[in-house]
Amino acid sequence: MGKKRAVVSVIGKDQIGIIANVTTILSNHKINILDISQTILQGFFTMMMIVDMTGANLEDLQKEMDELAEKLNLKINIQLEDIFQAMHRI
Repeated sequence: MGKKRAVVSVIGKDQIGIIANVTTILSNHKINILDISQTILQGFFTMMMIVDMTGANLEDLQKEMDELAEKLNLKINIQLEDIFQAMHRI
């Protein structure tokens, strides 16, 4: 069985602790980060990650990320790679 990958995006006003909080949740769910890009654009933090979701529960992860997003006033989106690919085909 191959890896079950997902795309995670995080956007919001830059503040201390965004990366630490997001990656702690991923670690707690035994999710490995395969690729990551993050930057700050005029005070806004943006991060995109490809993660290995194999063995993880998407609903549980999304619930925790939604709670974090509300707490830090962020937008956090998680999409399985196959769905992401299907949505972005020309």
